[in-house]
Amino acid sequence: MRILVVDDDPAVAEVIAEAIRARGDAALVSLDGTEALDILGTTPVDGVFLDLVMPGLGGLATLTRIRNQHPGIPVVILSGHADEDQAREALALGAVEVVKKPAALAHLSEALARLKGE
Repeated sequence: MRILVVDDDPAVAEVIAEAIRARGDAALVSLDGTEALDILGTTPVDGVFLDLVMPGLGGLATLTRIRNQHPGIPVVILSGHADEDQAREALALGAVEVVKKPAALAHLSEALARLKGE
């Protein structure tokens, strides 16, 4: 699988990407929503791990655009700042799961397994 990791914190994005790679999958990293949409327009991916709180195009706006442009791509929301209303909104917009940061890598692994349909 090829997973796109979208997080405005480069260190966090790389930790998540490395966890994905450790499972034997490919990971691409984007540091903002606009760049993520550009990548999705040119590169096929099997899923997205998307930070909810980012400057510029935030996670919910990015999720909305992903759903409109790429409705079949599963999206897992990652956030350390999401309140319950934001989490519910993300799920209503089509996210498959909301994982709170800092999450144990096991939670990310479980979310990745769900993206794979395991």
